[in-house]
Amino acid sequence: MIESLAARLRAGEIRARDLAEQSLARIAERAETNAFLTVTADLALAAAEEADRRLAAGEGSLLCGIPAAIKDSFVIRGVRTTAASRMLSDFVPPYSAAVWENLAGAGTVLLGKTNMDEFAMGAAGVDSAFGAVRHPLYPDRIVGGSSSGSAAAVADGQAVFAIGSDTGGSVRVPASFCGVVGLKPTFGRISRRGLIAFASSLDTVGIVTKTVRDAAIVLDACAAPDSGDMTSLARTDSLEDFLRAIDGGVRGMRVGVVNNPPNLSPDVRAAYRRSADSLAEKGAHLIDITIPSADDCYTAYYLIAASEASSNLARYDGIRYGYAADGASFAEEMSRARSAFGHEVKRRLLAGAYALSVDGRAEYYERACTLRAEITEQMAAQFALCDVILIPTVSDTACRTDEIAADAVPYRAIDSLCTAASLSGMPAISVPVPTDGLPIGMQLIAPRMGEAILFAAASALEAENE
Repeated sequence: MIESLAARLRAGEIRARDLAEQSLARIAERAETNAFLTVTADLALAAAEEADRRLAAGEGSLLCGIPAAIKDSFVIRGVRTTAASRMLSDFVPPYSAAVWENLAGAGTVLLGKTNMDEFAMGAAGVDSAFGAVRHPLYPDRIVGGSSSGSAAAVADGQAVFAIGSDTGGSVRVPASFCGVVGLKPTFGRISRRGLIAFASSLDTVGIVTKTVRDAAIVLDACAAPDSGDMTSLARTDSLEDFLRAIDGGVRGMRVGVVNNPPNLSPDVRAAYRRSADSLAEKGAHLIDITIPSADDCYTAYYLIAASEASSNLARYDGIRYGYAADGASFAEEMSRARSAFGHEVKRRLLAGAYALSVDGRAEYYERACTLRAEITEQMAAQFALCDVILIPTVSDTACRTDEIAADAVPYRAIDSLCTAASLSGMPAISVPVPTDGLPIGMQLIAPRMGEAILFAAASALEAENE
């Protein structure tokens, strides 16, 4: 999609301003999805006009003039950034996130900031202080989270691509539920400078697109070492490497599959088998593997993420950062300020605070860190047997919104298959696969820095939708 739009822009068949106006009109027309928290129309049109000038001069990358959106947990200079929380409802940052600096340098047009679960804590897209994101195709179903607005915007044609963040599945889950591509690169591939922190050892900048090739193009534009993020990694590959791998197919590739994974719905189980068979028909070798249990992965993930969130969000006391409230004493002021957090954030902060306490640290946090190391070793060991791992993104299709509201569906049931890749820092991608019902995504996981082979396998799966 991006390549065809870029070709039309270069040929003068369309203008970047036309694309921006069409996207802005679509956002306004589909306001009921609540995918955007802030629409930057003036900035978009100004950027589009600059892109047209660059294109007319024969300059600009593949992303020059392409309309995109970014999750509201990334700061953009001069643009309100809330992380979907009342705590930051009036925050206007003085600088921009590194990922947006890279995209803006490539000529990307910013449409606005997308809705999300508050501080990225949620798997359903219903925990925003500014209202839930509505599924663009199935309004009675959840979108998935926490990058809910980013996935909905791409699925609904409001943006060509979107940037999200993925801590334990927050890009892959909504991509699966919305029928789009969701990429979580290797931890450190894209600088997190300017991403409002949730869990610092897990937070990863992610990408939502319509196609696998688009994901490769956007990753190439975003991935670069950054002295402002000590975890950012040097590049050892290029877009040409990604596209060559995609064009090379999967013949001879070893694909790890899990025999009879538990807790899958009948529809997802059938889709999993069809996906594995499809790759085999294209020449891949299916290898039986064993991965860490989803329950162990989710337990380790939840405790580590909650602990890091408790530490990171301690700064939001109404004095150093966040919502300020008047009170008769310091304790009362801080208590009132912390009331700006929503229910799900409070629940995770309390869990994290206890896991880091004198009584809980050894029993919970330290044991979770030990378990994480074991999970990482187990995942790495599987890649001695296979090149990529195939597993469903989520064990079931999107549930009804009223089931989440009633706490009938725990977030563990949504996130659990995504957390192994998050804990190990490995790249993973969710790709929509054919289905007669609600969208289903299949997840592929590769070794660290293995995005090229990940794209190759994902593109082969994607071909089944054509």
